[in-house]
Amino acid sequence: MANSEELIVPLLPLRGLLVYPTMVLHLDVGRDKSVQALEKAMMDDQMIFLSTQKEISIDEPAREDIYDIGTLTRIKQMLKLPNGTIRVLVEGINRAEIQDFREHEDHTTVKLSVIEERELKDIEDEALMRTMLEYFEQYIKLSKKISSETYATVSDISEPGRMADIIASHLPIKLKEKQEILETIEVKERINHVISIIHNEREVLQLEKKIGQRVKKSMERTQKEYYLREQMKAIQKELGDKEGKTGEVSSLTEKIEEANMPEHVKATALKELERYEKVPSSSAESAVIRNYIEWLVSLPWSNATEDRIDVNIAEDVLNEEHYGLEKVKERVLEYLAVQQLTNSLKGPILCLAGPPGVGKTSLAKSVAKSLNRNFVRISLGGVRDESEIRGHRRTYVGAMPGRIIQGMKKAGTINPVFLLDEIDKMSSDFRGDPSSAMLEVLDPEQNHNFSDHYIEETYDLSKVMFIATANNLATIPGPLRDRMEIITIAGYTEVEKIHIAKDHLLPRQMDEHGLKKAHLQLKEEAVQSIIRYHTREAGVRGLERQLAAICRKAAKMIVTNDRKKIVITNKNLHEFLGKEKFRYGQAELEDQVGVATGLAYTTVGGDTLSIEVSLSPGKGKLILTGKLGDVMKESAQAAFSYIRSRAEELNIDPDFHEKNDIHIHVPEGAVPKDGPSAGITMATALISALTGRTVRKEVGMTGEITLRGRVLPIGGFKEKTLSAHRAGLKKVILPKDNERDIDDIPESVRNDLTFIPVSHLDEVLLHALTGEKQ
Repeated sequence: MANSEELIVPLLPLRGLLVYPTMVLHLDVGRDKSVQALEKAMMDDQMIFLSTQKEISIDEPAREDIYDIGTLTRIKQMLKLPNGTIRVLVEGINRAEIQDFREHEDHTTVKLSVIEERELKDIEDEALMRTMLEYFEQYIKLSKKISSETYATVSDISEPGRMADIIASHLPIKLKEKQEILETIEVKERINHVISIIHNEREVLQLEKKIGQRVKKSMERTQKEYYLREQMKAIQKELGDKEGKTGEVSSLTEKIEEANMPEHVKATALKELERYEKVPSSSAESAVIRNYIEWLVSLPWSNATEDRIDVNIAEDVLNEEHYGLEKVKERVLEYLAVQQLTNSLKGPILCLAGPPGVGKTSLAKSVAKSLNRNFVRISLGGVRDESEIRGHRRTYVGAMPGRIIQGMKKAGTINPVFLLDEIDKMSSDFRGDPSSAMLEVLDPEQNHNFSDHYIEETYDLSKVMFIATANNLATIPGPLRDRMEIITIAGYTEVEKIHIAKDHLLPRQMDEHGLKKAHLQLKEEAVQSIIRYHTREAGVRGLERQLAAICRKAAKMIVTNDRKKIVITNKNLHEFLGKEKFRYGQAELEDQVGVATGLAYTTVGGDTLSIEVSLSPGKGKLILTGKLGDVMKESAQAAFSYIRSRAEELNIDPDFHEKNDIHIHVPEGAVPKDGPSAGITMATALISALTGRTVRKEVGMTGEITLRGRVLPIGGFKEKTLSAHRAGLKKVILPKDNERDIDDIPESVRNDLTFIPVSHLDEVLLHALTGEKQ
C-alpha cells in the first residue's frame, strides 16, 4: 500500500450506499450540489470522489458528516431522467482519503491522497482466499439470494483485496460494516474481516432455516388460500366475469388481433402479453409491460387513408388557400401526377425554406388536405437529445417512444403528411445529436425499417410524406440537407400581400373578432398603406397582427355604439393604427458622394443596406464600423486593395492611402451583418468618396468583388430584389451569373425594376456613378 500524488476532484456524498474500487454501479442523483459536482466532473476529466454520509437524513453534509476514506471513481455515462434526477454510471478506481475540503458556491471539491494497493499474493493470502471463497459458497447455498453466476465471477478474481471487496458488496450487512471494510487498507486484515462477517451471516441463516421450518405449517395454510383463489379465477372466467387481470389480458389479446400488425411484431406483442399475465399486478414491471403493449396496439401498422389522386382538385385546393407560391404548388402537383401514373411512389422529403410568416406551416396543411391525408406536426425547435427522435430504451424509468412514433400514433394512419417544423433549430449536447438520428427518418432508402429504441421492432415510414420547414438552411448539417428537396419561399410582393390580406387574412380576423361584412370595410388603398408604412417583412405575420388590431378597435366601436359601420381609408387609418412606423422607399432622397445602397439577405427576408464612406486627413487607416462580420470586413479590404491598384485609371491620387484615413460605416450598428455580396457596394462608395462623384440614388447593387475587379455571383437574389422593390429603388445591378435568376422574380416586380447584369466593377461604376462632383 502506498499514497500517490494528490488530486483535487468534485465530491459526491452518498446516502445509504457505498462503492468499492473496481465496482461498476448506477446511481440516481437529485441534490443540486451533487448535480453541479457531476457536471463539473464531466467538464474536467470525468473523475469524482464518492464518500458515504454518516447520517442519511442530512441534506447538505459538511466535512464532519462524511467519512474521510471513500472511492475515487470515473463517470462512465450520464442520463437525465424525466423527473429531474440524473442517472449516472460510475466505475470505482482507488480508495482515497480526504486531505482538504473546499466549499464552492454550487459544489464541493476535495483534495485527495490516493491509496494504491499492491496485490502481492503469498501462500498465506492464497489460503485465506480459499477459506473466504469456501465460506462464501456455503453462504450462497444457504441464502439462495445470490446467483451461482455471482460465485463463478468472484472465483475468477485473482487479486485478494479485490475479491474481499466484491464479496463484501454482496453481503447484506450494515453500511457501517461496509465502510469498515473500505477503511481496512491491509489486504490480510481485510480478508480476515470479511471471513468473520460471512461466518456470522452463515450462522444467522442457519437459525432462520430452523425458524422457517417451525412456521411451515402456517405457510401451508397460505398456499391453500392461494390455490383456492386461483380456482375462483378459473370459475369467474367460465362464468364470463371479465374483471381483474384476466379481463385485461383478454382485452389486450383482442386489440393485438385487431391491430393488423406484421407477424414479427404480433409475435413480440403476444410474448410480452404472456409475461404480463405472469407478473404480479403490484410489480413495477407489470405497468412497464402494459404500457409497451398499449403502444404497440395503438400504432397504425396498416391503416391508411385513400389518397385523392386528382391533380385538378389538388390544384384548386392549393390555389384556394394560398396566393402565389407557384414553385411549391408545382412540386406537389408533380408528385401527384407521378403517383397517378405509377400508383406507387416513395414519399418525397420536401423542405420549405424561407423567412417567418410566409406560410410554410399552413402550406403543409393545405398539401395534406389536397391529398386527403391526415396531418400531423411536431416542432423540433430546441430539441437537443437523440432520444427525443429515437425514444428511450425501456430499461429507463419513465421511458417513452420518440417524437416520430408519437406523431404516427397521433396521425392514426401509415401515410400522413408529417410536418417537421423548425428543423434548422435542432442542436446537440452530451446526450446525442438529434440531427444525426433524423438521417434515417428522412432517407427513403432506409426509413421503411425505422428503429425506435422504445418500440424496438422496425416501423415502416416509407409511405409518409415528410415536409420540413426552416428559416436558415446554413444551420442544417450537410448530410441532413442532402436528404431533402429544398424549395425556397422568398417572400411576397406588395401585390401578393394585398390579395392575401383581402382574400384570406381579413376575413379570418373578422370571423375571429365576431365582425360581419356589414360592420367593417377596408379599402384597398388602406391595405396598401398598412403594408408600406406599418410593416416591414417578407411574410404576412406582421400584416395579420395589424389587421387584428383594426378588428379589435372596430369591435369596441360597434359594441359601445359609436358606429354601426366602419369604413377605413388612408385618411382615417391613423385612428386605428397610430402614426406610421416605417418610411416607404428607403432609397436616398438625392444623389450623394460616398453613399451607396446595397442589397442584403437575412433570415427574415431581404433588406437594403446603406454603406457610407468618409475621408479625413490621416495616414491611411481603414476603419470599419457597424457590427460587420469577418467576411464583410474582408470584402472591404479587397475593395480597398483593388482601388489602390487602379488609382490612376480611376482618376484618384495614387497616394490617397498615405494622406487620408478612410472610415466605412454600415448604419444600424446593433444588427450583425456578414457576407461577401456587399463587395461592389463598398467599392462604389469608396470610389465615390475618393473621386467626389455622386452615386445615383435610385440604384441598388449586390455582388462579390475580387482583387482584379471581377464581380462574382451571390445567393438570395429573389429576396434582395423584393427588398429593392419595397425600398422604392428603380435599378438593380447584379452579377452576370445571376442573370438566370431574373426569371424567378414576380412579373409585377420585374416591370418596376431595371436589371443591369455586370461582370466587372468598371461596368458597375458606369451605371452607379454620375458625372457630377460635389
